[in-house]
Amino acid sequence: MLQAEAVDLHYGAAQALRRVSLGAEIGKVTCLLGRNGVGKTSLLRAVVGQHPISAGRILWEGQDIAKLRPFERARRGIAYVPQGREIFPLLSVRENLETGFAAVPRKDRNVPEEIFELFPVLRQMLGRRGGDLSGGQQQQLAIARALVTRPRLLVLDEPTEGIQPSIIKDIGRVIELLRERGGMAILLVEQYFDFARDLADFFAVMDRGEILLAGPRDQLDEDDVRRHLTV
Repeated sequence: MLQAEAVDLHYGAAQALRRVSLGAEIGKVTCLLGRNGVGKTSLLRAVVGQHPISAGRILWEGQDIAKLRPFERARRGIAYVPQGREIFPLLSVRENLETGFAAVPRKDRNVPEEIFELFPVLRQMLGRRGGDLSGGQQQQLAIARALVTRPRLLVLDEPTEGIQPSIIKDIGRVIELLRERGGMAILLVEQYFDFARDLADFFAVMDRGEILLAGPRDQLDEDDVRRHLTV
């Protein structure tokens, strides 16, 4: 469903991505691994339209979307959960969820019941301000807000960062459930292989703006992956 082809991306004179190619399929989790500063978030920004690419193509459902603006990509079914969550701290949990309505047709502007099945704690906190939630609860809210848009591609940038272990397990279970339902592709950026190991169907490892290692989970050597993450 998603295919980035030979993507270059620059920040001024600095090149962040060098001919990066990566795909994500419906019903599967693609995990992009790498240390800090190697270009993982830059690739996600290119996919969701937050930064223009210098060369290459980004295909979504067979069409090149590289020139579309972020809200146009959101309306085509691409949802982004950024690093740091970026919820609205002064809005209530309910209002944060409702900000996802902007990307969907008027008839779909409601919070699906399945959101509260996936994240039961949010039902209890609908009237609480987003800024009063714990870091883990804010992360659940950020994912839930993305799911309100009924995405067919869910892009997650380090959802485990700064999160307590119990909620990391909850987020892992949600990702597994979404994959099993088979209705969306999931592109997950992670630093920690242990979290991603059992979730991902396909791995890619980045360093210095390039893909060094890529392949299906059952074809990659775990020691080789770990070595690229620690050097």
